[in-house]
Amino acid sequence: MSLKVATWNINSVRLRAGLVGRFLQDHAPDVLCLQETKCPDDSFPLAAFRKLGYDHIAVHGQKGYHGVAIVSRLPFEARDARRFCDKDDARHIAVTLTKDAGAAAGITLHNFYVPAGGDIPDPALNVKFAHKLQFLDEMIEWGQRDRPAAGRSILVGDLNVAPLEHDVWSHRQLLDVVSHTPVETTKLGVVQESASWVDAMRALRPEPEKLFTWWSYRAQDWEKSDRGRRLDHVWLSRELEGSLASMDIVRGARSWERPSDHVPVTVTLAL
Repeated sequence: MSLKVATWNINSVRLRAGLVGRFLQDHAPDVLCLQETKCPDDSFPLAAFRKLGYDHIAVHGQKGYHGVAIVSRLPFEARDARRFCDKDDARHIAVTLTKDAGAAAGITLHNFYVPAGGDIPDPALNVKFAHKLQFLDEMIEWGQRDRPAAGRSILVGDLNVAPLEHDVWSHRQLLDVVSHTPVETTKLGVVQESASWVDAMRALRPEPEKLFTWWSYRAQDWEKSDRGRRLDHVWLSRELEGSLASMDIVRGARSWERPSDHVPVTVTLAL
């Protein structure tokens, strides 16, 4: 059995429901994890997903900001939505696939939307950056305490950090830009190490290849300038590392009409 998992910061699921439908029809993941859904739970477009065969849906949203969701063709249980930094700001949701999911049964998926952090990389001057650093610190504590990667687990999401030199268009020029500052990249590395997660994307396409999943709306011609960053991630527990078969960054989605500034990432496991 193969299991295909996708992650995508959609930047408003209601505004871009048509794009999500196009992606699901073209790429057919078994599970899609969305971030920045920007809608309360009772406004999530359930019918649109169920029409495409994604009958199993877990949402954790709020009005206008943030929000995460998991839509799946495979059944799941044990929905868990954690609070970080004592805020109810809808940045995490997790589910566990049931026995009816075949060889994927028992796999837990964690979907995260880490705070972006604003523009000034100084926690003393920027409360948004301070929030981001605290969120990463609490992810480290969660990894050390709960050992979420001890079994068969997958962590995906918009982690809002491009950790490696070739995860950005210019390492030197972005060292003092939020998402690639040393304090952020170091903390994200500790998050990964705290629970022994495997970076699936880099396991298949290691540096020095450049990998980007986000291109700013500010660019007049994003494709020509190609000033991207890898902000979206897929991590696997060690138990699943050997099943990693393929990975795809759906770069073309950045050119769709009224796109998100992020593109989907898919990972396929041979279970």
